[in-house]
Amino acid sequence: MPGKTTQIGEWKIHYELTGSGNHDVFLMPGALGSTRTDFALQLERLNSTNLLKVVAWDPPGYGYSRPPDRTYPLEFFKRDADVAAKLLQQVLNFKEVSVVGWSDGGIVAMILAADYPDLVKKLVIFGANSYVTEEDLKLYEGVRDVAAWSPRMRAPMEQVYGAEYFKVTWSKWVDAMKLIYDTNGGNICKEKLSKIRCPTLVIHGKKDPMVPQFHSDFLIQNIKNVIYHEYEDGKHNLHQKYADDFNGRVEKFILENEN
Repeated sequence: MPGKTTQIGEWKIHYELTGSGNHDVFLMPGALGSTRTDFALQLERLNSTNLLKVVAWDPPGYGYSRPPDRTYPLEFFKRDADVAAKLLQQVLNFKEVSVVGWSDGGIVAMILAADYPDLVKKLVIFGANSYVTEEDLKLYEGVRDVAAWSPRMRAPMEQVYGAEYFKVTWSKWVDAMKLIYDTNGGNICKEKLSKIRCPTLVIHGKKDPMVPQFHSDFLIQNIKNVIYHEYEDGKHNLHQKYADDFNGRVEKFILENEN
């Protein structure tokens, strides 16, 4: 286990911390993601100025934040945001934090910023969406069977979870997104966007096979204080493929207009 664990309610939460700067940064991974599978290149290389303190977590039921196993109640994104707030405020004693969220972590980050506006001072989101459509569900169903994934895509997850937990939990995630579509008309957190008051950087990969362009368009139209960057050839894992450029942009955004 690379980091530390703490107990928050029923959840054992694992997190990693690098750097000792005065600017606190929180990295939020995607579905089934963890500190190292999703953010190794940020934990190791984001802090070029040595002005940051960078923390990444394994959300409840993911990575080393087990047991208990992951669950997907209808409001699981909100649950994760509340657990994250407790980690940041009560365990790490952060007063203000810049939050970087990828995919599902971007969704949780938007909810966190909306519900805890005094905590989140800057927000970076990429590969994220505030609602799901029928088109999205077809994309998710197309990748439900992890046996059809390339070995390169499967290997990091199976190394963390074992083949069976990974297969079952990923399928439960697809079911959870379908439940949101069937129950909420696809709405995840659209009503939260207008409540985000911190400066926000939205990043999108134009060739993202999981999150179509219309989702990023909706975010930049509905978040007030937003700037946008896109990678012409970027896919869902743009922060890994373009790690140095991504890290530089994020670090510059975080430190902009800061003492």
